[in-house]
Amino acid sequence: MNIIYWSHPGGPAWGKYKWRKNFGLASFNNNNNNNNNIPGPRGFPLIGSMSLMAGLAHRKIAAMAQSCRAKRLMSLSLGETRVIVTCNPEVAKEILNSSVFADRPVKESAYSLMFNRAIGFAPYGVYWRTLRKIAATHLFCPKQIKSSEAQRSQIAKQMITMFQLGGRDVIRVRDALKLASLNNMMCSVFGRKYSLDSSNAETEELGKLVDEGYELLGMLNWSDHLPWLAEFDPQKIRLRCSRLVPKVNRFVSRIINEHRAQSGDVHPDFVYVLLSLQGSERLSDSDMIAVLWEMIFRGTDTVAVLIEWILARMVLHPQVQSKVQTELDRVVGGSRAVTESDVSEMTYLPAVIKEVLRLHPPGPLLSWARLAITDTTVDGYHVPAGTAAIVNMWAITRDPDVWANPLEFKPERFVNGAAPLDFSVLGSDLRLAPFGSGRRTCPGKNLGLTTVTFWVASLLHEFHFGPIYNNDPVDLSEVLRLSCEMVNPLTVRARPRHALHQTPIPNNCN
Repeated sequence: MNIIYWSHPGGPAWGKYKWRKNFGLASFNNNNNNNNNIPGPRGFPLIGSMSLMAGLAHRKIAAMAQSCRAKRLMSLSLGETRVIVTCNPEVAKEILNSSVFADRPVKESAYSLMFNRAIGFAPYGVYWRTLRKIAATHLFCPKQIKSSEAQRSQIAKQMITMFQLGGRDVIRVRDALKLASLNNMMCSVFGRKYSLDSSNAETEELGKLVDEGYELLGMLNWSDHLPWLAEFDPQKIRLRCSRLVPKVNRFVSRIINEHRAQSGDVHPDFVYVLLSLQGSERLSDSDMIAVLWEMIFRGTDTVAVLIEWILARMVLHPQVQSKVQTELDRVVGGSRAVTESDVSEMTYLPAVIKEVLRLHPPGPLLSWARLAITDTTVDGYHVPAGTAAIVNMWAITRDPDVWANPLEFKPERFVNGAAPLDFSVLGSDLRLAPFGSGRRTCPGKNLGLTTVTFWVASLLHEFHFGPIYNNDPVDLSEVLRLSCEMVNPLTVRARPRHALHQTPIPNNCN
């Protein structure tokens, strides 16, 4: 029977569905030969195309779709999981904006790490809609983003000081960026304020918790797709989750209780916002822990990864870096530090960031799949309920049918008429939607993009970034975990462009 299942286009999971639906070999063969089957690789018996999800899955899937002539829509099997994949912006829009694909397949690690009670993995329904409303109205609204401007400015100033500390000009930027991102989220979420140049036990503890959760959620868990393996926990994912979650509960619960005990005027961090909710929006402590943990977890990684890619491209393309710095000098000058209002007057820097997002989307497969709630039709093909859908944004952004000279780094494509000046990366145009689109789009995308743009502007205003040695180019090799990172952390030579600005910046995190 497994061989019969495997013979179906798309592999064993699709074959098993078709066999059971049609109740017999003759009917199966007739269905197998018609033109209504979504093209795709068979993979191997039992496991299907699990090998495609190992390593650089976005590249493997794009190559397979090309070889199967299935860029618009391809079927494949991950063990017993039916999957459809698209590398086409039109079909991507059809999937991501459909109410049918409003759910996510909940991985065992996500469930064990409590993310099924947070925005990312919560099942579609009343509770999830409540979380989205809270996020849009209270956590990521323009007022809340504006209120955290001072902390972003202070952390940018601390990063600049770190880069010049002691006159050293060779910097491994990932270390500073990850610490800055973690401290920024600690301040936004928990109201905790720390200096980048000094270590503390709380930040170190949270950093270890985030790193462990990041590794667990980024692993391909075979038990998610081969249920008969679940009891054996061969990758020890369930065991590691069971050890991590109590630590997270203790850490976040302690901070929630401290906030409850405080009174008077306080900085409106995420904990206070959640504690102030009333009526139908009020969350239990366990739900608050899940939401706050997810905010820290997701907000720390993406910002640091994206800025590292941006700085890598600045080193590789000094003429682009020079153009950004010319724009900064025109808007800001050399006598003061950059402010977020300065960034709103710039056009070339946002174009550079869009071009980096195009070539190096942090989530090339949009991080997590969607799940069909009911039977539906996608691109003219029948897709049954329970099918997972993946959008390969990396393949779309490198498709020559979508983008002219797609492998060329050319920010000018966003400012010189090749694309409209107001080209949005926030999900309305599926040619470039690194934060997703539709109901499950990233709720913190505006905050993340604001932070990235301002910090990059601050760093490029103060420093010229170049290679350590002139004949040693930047290595753009990738590794795909939860996000797509540089294999080798970026190390650069940072030369100050002018004196540091020592204007004191108010701090609202106490």
